[in-house]
Amino acid sequence: MSEIFVAPTYAPPTGKPLGSNKYWKFGTSILIPILLALTKRDWRGRENIPASGPAIVICNHISYVDPLVFAHFLYKSGRAPRFIGKESVFKVPVVGKIISGSGQIPVARESKYAGRALEHARSLLISGHCLGVYPEGTLTRDPELWPQIAKTGIARIAIMTKAPVIPCAQWGDQNLMPRYSNKIVLWKRHKISLWAGKPLDFSPWYGKEDDQEALIEATAYAMKAITDMLEQMRGEKRPEVIFDPHNSDLPRIGNFIKAEKLKGKKKK
Repeated sequence: MSEIFVAPTYAPPTGKPLGSNKYWKFGTSILIPILLALTKRDWRGRENIPASGPAIVICNHISYVDPLVFAHFLYKSGRAPRFIGKESVFKVPVVGKIISGSGQIPVARESKYAGRALEHARSLLISGHCLGVYPEGTLTRDPELWPQIAKTGIARIAIMTKAPVIPCAQWGDQNLMPRYSNKIVLWKRHKISLWAGKPLDFSPWYGKEDDQEALIEATAYAMKAITDMLEQMRGEKRPEVIFDPHNSDLPRIGNFIKAEKLKGKKKK
């Protein structure tokens, strides 16, 4: 018997910051003092985060600590966002309870159920929530940590809902917690840059949510906005060729660095 999936519904956001609840209050009471002690913040563009109503905020992905830093930025900008994250995190004792209770949404990546994340995202936006998205869907595989070719889900959500899309870029997180490491570097305070740009215009693609070429084009447009800000942060130019996970032998998700080391040990 095939499983029947009913699109979820969500209550409109309440609280201050908008979207917060007791789990948000508890988590931030612990997290924010730690981040303040460990980081120096270069925050810009907070006025571009809508004070209310549906909003999609997108960002590049370079470290496991990214969502915590990004959530801090958005929380202090007046919004308690909802992220759609890998389901394994929700199974971690205590942490999983807080994440789930704060309204975050698990997704079974690279599975037949992964598409349900779009229905969750759409329902959250219809209810007026702020949705946080990492369009790449995983930590970038680019060796210099530039954004890679992203998944088209963000374009589909933006076109379907017509919610404002705010491009953000972050840099420095990889110094606080290196890519694919679970260990925080404690011996110094790290500068974390996080900038929010002006809302993007997806209107040229409205009505084309089922046109794959249009989705690819709209996704590239969104990622260019993120990468342009990142170039300013880093004072560098991105590579001419953008890393494309579709043309790589690396696994699409998961710790490819660890996988390569294991493969090397087996060959020995």
